[in-house]
Formats: sequence, structure tokens, C-alpha cells
Amino acid sequence: MIEQLETIEVQTGPDPRHSVIWLHGLGADGHDFEPIVGQLGLPGNAAVRFVFPHAPVRPVTINGGIPMRAWFDILGIDRSAVQDEAGIRDSAERVSRLIDRECDRGVEENKIVLAGFSQGGAIALHLGLRRRSPLAGIMALSCYLPLGQRLAAEHQAAMNTTPVFVAHGSSDPVIPIAMGRAAYETVAALGLLAEWHEYPMPHAVCPAEIRDIADWLRRVFDFTAA
Repeated sequence: MIEQLETIEVQTGPDPRHSVIWLHGLGADGHDFEPIVGQLGLPGNAAVRFVFPHAPVRPVTINGGIPMRAWFDILGIDRSAVQDEAGIRDSAERVSRLIDRECDRGVEENKIVLAGFSQGGAIALHLGLRRRSPLAGIMALSCYLPLGQRLAAEHQAAMNTTPVFVAHGSSDPVIPIAMGRAAYETVAALGLLAEWHEYPMPHAVCPAEIRDIADWLRRVFDFTAA
């Protein structure tokens, strides 16, 4: 039986009817993006629950087999590297349960954003494009698309109304920007409402990106008039 992921939660107001499930990168934890909530400047009357889960601890091959928080094992960062399909699908199932839990807590699925940075963004893309009901949005930051060769067969057409925010640093030394752009192009080719954002930064998040994320969240949650 798959255990429920431990999470950190931040609410911007009482009785939230919108949620953001935000997945951290390799070796980090749920606290990594916790401070970003206050930087987004969402409207005061917009109650959003931010859920920051901790990935399971597992050995990571690319880091010498050292155990760390990781959504899946990484054998190499290039398009030809063997991918940890079992680990990817295991984490996708765990995060899917978090989505279901938000629905059980009164948040409609089309008011949930699935977000992630780096390895977390890879899981957000993998899972989000395979859900059977539309999400409010998918946010993929400084990442790539895992198991892309399976996407055409596994993608759910119902997700075509879900906006997808794909962003990457032009000088990213960890995940080449070409991999991020390829992910965006694959998603856009499926007919989704995808948008590409590029920033002069390394493997990180910058102030301009945070502003664009805030604007995008306002749009997908329909807070623009708030």
C-alpha cells in the first residue's frame, strides 16, 4: 500500500476553494518553495491552499547512489538516458492522491494547479497530462518531460482545456534549456493551452518569473477582477 506523502501547507485565507500542489526539486523538500507564497502577491480575498509535499527518500544514481528526497531515480540527464519508469509512475500515483484529497476537502479539480520545479516539474507534467478531468493549470519550471514517448498514447484529451505554464533559464547548467523547450513543444503539439517563458538565469527561480507565475495564477484562478 502506498503511503500518503507528508506535506507542508500554507493557506492565504479561510475556507480555500483553490489549491496549488507544488513539487520540489531533487534533494530539496516541501519547505523549499514555502516562502514563495508571500512573494506572489495574490489578492487579499483570494483564499488558496498551497500544498508542498516531501518526496520519498531514495538512492539517486546520478549522485553516486546517495539517498535523498527524490521523486524518481536519475541515471543521466540527456534524452537518451534510461528513465526510472517505475519511480516516475509511483510518484505520480502518490501526487494523484494529493489531488484527490484536495477534492475531498471541497476543492473542485478544475480549481487545482499542479506545479513543480526541476524533477518536481517533470512529475507535474507527467501526471497532469494524464489526468482524466481538467485541472486549473499545470506549472512546469526548469524541467523536462519524462516518458515523452508514451504521452501520445496516455494523454487524456479532457486535459486540452488546461493551461500549461512552462518556464526555463537560458543558462541552466543542470537541465539544458533545449530539454525544457522540447517539453513545451510536445505539450503544445497536443493542442493544450501551453505558454513558454524564458529567463536569463541558471537552474533557479528569478523575480521576473515569480511575477509571471503570479499573473498566470490570477488568470487561471480567475482572480483578475479581484
